[in-house]
This record gives sequence, C-alpha cells and structure tokens, in this order.
Amino acid sequence: MANVTLRNVRKTYTGGFEAIKGVNVDVADGQFCVLVGPSGCGKSTLLRMVAGLETVTGGEIDIGGRVVNQIEPADRDIAMVFQNYALYPHMSVYNNMAYGLRNRGMAEAEIKTRVEEAARVLELTSMLERKPRQLSGGQRQRVAMGRAIVRQPKVFLFDEPLSNLDAKLRIAMRVEIRKLQRRLNTTSIYVTHDQLEAMTLADVLVVMNGGQVEQVGNPLAIYEKPATTFVASFIGAPPMNLMSTRSDEIKSQLGGSATEAGVLGIRPEDFVITDQTPAGGVALPLTVEAIERVGAETFVYGSREQEDQRVAATPGELPPGEVIVRIPGTEAPAIGARIRVAAIRPKLHLFSDDGRTRLEA
Repeated sequence: MANVTLRNVRKTYTGGFEAIKGVNVDVADGQFCVLVGPSGCGKSTLLRMVAGLETVTGGEIDIGGRVVNQIEPADRDIAMVFQNYALYPHMSVYNNMAYGLRNRGMAEAEIKTRVEEAARVLELTSMLERKPRQLSGGQRQRVAMGRAIVRQPKVFLFDEPLSNLDAKLRIAMRVEIRKLQRRLNTTSIYVTHDQLEAMTLADVLVVMNGGQVEQVGNPLAIYEKPATTFVASFIGAPPMNLMSTRSDEIKSQLGGSATEAGVLGIRPEDFVITDQTPAGGVALPLTVEAIERVGAETFVYGSREQEDQRVAATPGELPPGEVIVRIPGTEAPAIGARIRVAAIRPKLHLFSDDGRTRLEA
C-alpha cells in the first residue's frame, strides 16, 4: 500500500493543447479517491499519467514516496482495471488471472494460492475453468478485478470500469467494489463521469472540469458546500437550481447578501411548496410545466415569470427561468397550476458573478 501525491501535474499535447493544468491531489494510504467530471475534463488522462501510459509534461507523480515520472508502468507497482475488461478470450478465468504473475516468473504454487484466494473473495471459484464468452458482464468485470488483486499492488487504478454494465448491475458492482477495497485496504483511484457513482464510492472526491480541479474533499462536504457553480450543478441529481441575484424579486429577499453575490443556488430537495416566506429565506412563484413521478418522490418542473439571463455554466445546467422542486411521495400540483416554493436561509448557496467563488449566505 502507498500514498499517491500529484504535485502541479501538467499535460500538454503536440500543438499546444493543455489537457491537464497544474493538478495537485493527495491520496492517503488506503483511501478510495474518485476523479469525477464530464467527458473530456481530463480525468482519464490524469489516471493514465499515474499508470505511466501517458507522459508527464510538468510536475511530479509520487507513489509511496517515490517520484515515478520516468519509471515504466510495469515497475510502478500499480494494477489497472479497464472499462472493456481487457480479458484474453482464448484463456480460462484462471489463466487470465494468472497471466501477469507468470510473466513475472512467479512460482506456480504461489500463483495458484493467489488466484484461488482472489476467486474466493470475488465469488469466482466455480468459474475458474470458463472462458470470458461464457460469463456475464458483471462476472467479466470481477475477473478483471481479480487479475488486479492477485498482483497485490500498492495502488489500484479503475478507469470507468462499470460503464458497459446495465443500471441494475452497476449498482451491485459498485457495492462489491467498495466492499472489496475496504477488505483489502489498498489505495485506489477511480475515474467516472457518474456523480452518483462518485458520491457513493469515494473517501475523497476530486471534481474536475477543463483539465483543472474544481474542488477536492469529502463527498458530503462537497455536496453541502460546493466551491463553484460548476460543482453545484454537477454534483447532485437533479442539479442545483442556479439563478441571478440581480432580479428585483430575489434581491429584495436576500437584502445585503446580494451585494457581492451574482448567483443564488438552491437544491431541488431544499424547496417546500408553501404560501409562507421564511424569515431570511427566499420564496418564488412558479407555474408548473411538468411532473415526474419516480416512486418515493416526485419532481416538479416550474417556470418563473422573471427569467434570468445568466449564461448556463454547464451543458447539464437548467435553462434560465426553470426551477426543479423535489417533493416526497406522489402527490403533486396539476400542470399549469400556480404555486409558491420557498427555501430557508441555511439552504441558500451564494456565488460570485463568475461562479468561481463561494460566498457566505
């Protein structure tokens, strides 16, 4: 096991494209770190740099107290699990898991011990003689993890390993990966674009955008206090409602707090439908445009009369003037109804005009 430290790590490709822009991250020994962000944000590139599959333009990557910038991937004492499993189709499960150990010249008796132990942990014992084509997607992914486990590396690297699985299997495998990591207590770095996956797996969450780190921390702390409007809109489903504080409707309710702030954020679950305006809070009149009932909760999509003109921070952010309210149960107002929603002061999030700075509400 080992800690992993990235110091001002940069990656620039031929032609001048800067994919990674001075990333600093510390992953403690035994921690599960998740890199999350939209497609193209640089998270997989950063993981491949840790693995040695991409060269480092600047900065240092330290694994277990050793700078590995110039060290070959095979000598970094890491094991990587890929999205496409990367199994040899002509080999049995046993031989897929044993392959890397044989290449290292390990004694067959030790290989057998390691493979059988990994198979037991991953519930693959009865499948050791099967070929990959005889396995389900989840079983293939467990074989890929087994191949990494038998190496007993200092660090596990996961590059979107669940992306090819259906939704139900992703949930089951997510739980299995977390249980396995806790059992082995091996330092792990995991890449995903799925913020729910990131929130449930991570000890430490690294939110990336445009080759940079937007925020690092405990997942719940990031959810409760996002540092930027990008983080606010990316972490959380549905996304946080973001609106300008410059409209008279909101400015009058925020009072002095609106002086420096340009953007107000309220999560859908922090609204309540009410005729009252909470002291120090914010209330908004809405026209109900759509309803989504998803079982234990309902999403109410409403439009405001005074639409904001602020440009959306991310492609996934709500259109200006649209507000989502999440309410428990299935009872909901009718489409076209006029309602009033409110949020109390502690549930308000304020940001600077450019969305880059969080302010005290």
